[in-house]
Amino acid sequence: MKKFLMIFFISSCLFAQYEDTGKRGEYYSKKNYSGGSTPAFAENKNKLPSPILEDNKDYVDLYWRAWELAFDHFKKPPEGSPFVSNFIDEAFSPSVFQWDTIFMIMFARYAHNIFPSIESLDNFYCRQYENGYICREIWEANGEDYVYEGREHTVNPPLFGWAEIETYKLTNDKSRFKNILPALEKYAEWLEKFRKKENTKHNLYWQTGLGSGMDNTPRSGSAWICMSAQMCMFYKDISFISSEIGDKEKAEKYLRKSNEIAEKINQLMWNEEDGLYYDLDDEGNQIKVKTIASFWPILSGIADYRKAEKMLDNLKDAKTFWRTVPFPSLSADHKDYAADAKYWLGGVWAPTNVMVMKGLDKFSQGYEHSFHYREFAKLATEIYLDGIYETYKKTGTIWENYSPEAKWRGVWAQPNFVGWSGCGPIMLLIENVLGIQADASKNEITWYLNRIDKHGIENLKFGETTASLICEKRLSVDKPCEVTIKTDKPFKLTVLNWMKPAKTFEIKEGTNKLTVD
Repeated sequence: MKKFLMIFFISSCLFAQYEDTGKRGEYYSKKNYSGGSTPAFAENKNKLPSPILEDNKDYVDLYWRAWELAFDHFKKPPEGSPFVSNFIDEAFSPSVFQWDTIFMIMFARYAHNIFPSIESLDNFYCRQYENGYICREIWEANGEDYVYEGREHTVNPPLFGWAEIETYKLTNDKSRFKNILPALEKYAEWLEKFRKKENTKHNLYWQTGLGSGMDNTPRSGSAWICMSAQMCMFYKDISFISSEIGDKEKAEKYLRKSNEIAEKINQLMWNEEDGLYYDLDDEGNQIKVKTIASFWPILSGIADYRKAEKMLDNLKDAKTFWRTVPFPSLSADHKDYAADAKYWLGGVWAPTNVMVMKGLDKFSQGYEHSFHYREFAKLATEIYLDGIYETYKKTGTIWENYSPEAKWRGVWAQPNFVGWSGCGPIMLLIENVLGIQADASKNEITWYLNRIDKHGIENLKFGETTASLICEKRLSVDKPCEVTIKTDKPFKLTVLNWMKPAKTFEIKEGTNKLTVD
């Protein structure tokens, strides 16, 4: 009898996790398709930011090819679909993937004035279950969940808040925040309830290979460092959104929750000797498999400066993560490491490279002697882009992932993948190679001047401002820069010229010429 009751209890819990009551999208106010056209590349190229790289014209060619492919993936919902918004699609499947969509938004937000890619997330919010669950993959035609190899694999990294905030930084439009907050809170509630294994010594969050997005990763355990760090980040993002709409109480509540998770991760998952974070088993023992997932605590703000230094050493280590094309998804000294990629047994992927670069960016700010983070991110981005470009020259397209040991596509990689592979040629080119990072919510641009050729960007749209920023050629990086800025509205510009202290300028409408020492 006891055995029967236990089986019944477990079955009931499993059913409760994924119970579809028929009430979908209860926590999101948008109920009907909003319409709108899907733009063509040729007609809108002149509205996109236009990079200038006098000594790296290959990157510029790759940039425009990535946009051309991306415009082919702006889609309308099929007739009869319950989707409420147009969306950006990875375009190799008749379904939409949650974390693919989030990383496509990361670069497509640079075309926010042409196609509001952030609205792609509406189609996940509107299909949210009454209990808060959101499936990682949804059929475009009918909005039903796509379940592959079991429901336990259907939860993707909870990065909705990150995509919303990063888009806000380019648009300065917080009107979405009030509408999305209930959906994000309910999703966090579901994850809190169903992504923690009971009776463990860690009380942290579990994942699976498919769920984490790292499909065939050789990992195990009941506390995954990526999922736990992403939950920390998710609560921090919900806190920020709450603060922006004036709900101080919620902002403080979710920030406390984020800090609690961070403290536990540092206590249990950090390995001082190895300088990495690891997954845990039920007893809280570390499972020492080195994967790119170990670096999520940098982006999520869990690692302090001392830990980040040790993690940076791992990224620079040629025996582990510093390979011909950085960064492999599995450490090169692991027995299952595949030089040709084998998907997540070594493949170099856009989402994890973005995670690493943006984590390094965080440590470029606010820390004394942090210049080397910014420079390393620039170097790694350039080598990554070299690998993408060399493969593009040979094949004529951009691929889903790349080999870590050769400038070639990964084994098991889809072509024409823009798709999240647009992040490198577009987002990382602007932010880490050109060093231009805009924040429309603060009406400011930070520019890291770290090149000697003529470089910059024209037609950068942030908020309601359109600006062009050009730095003239100079003899060395420690020489003064002659900079010309044209803008249709005033904004604040902070410039860091190589290793020198930051300087801030109030840029006026019109043409501004500056000499930056």
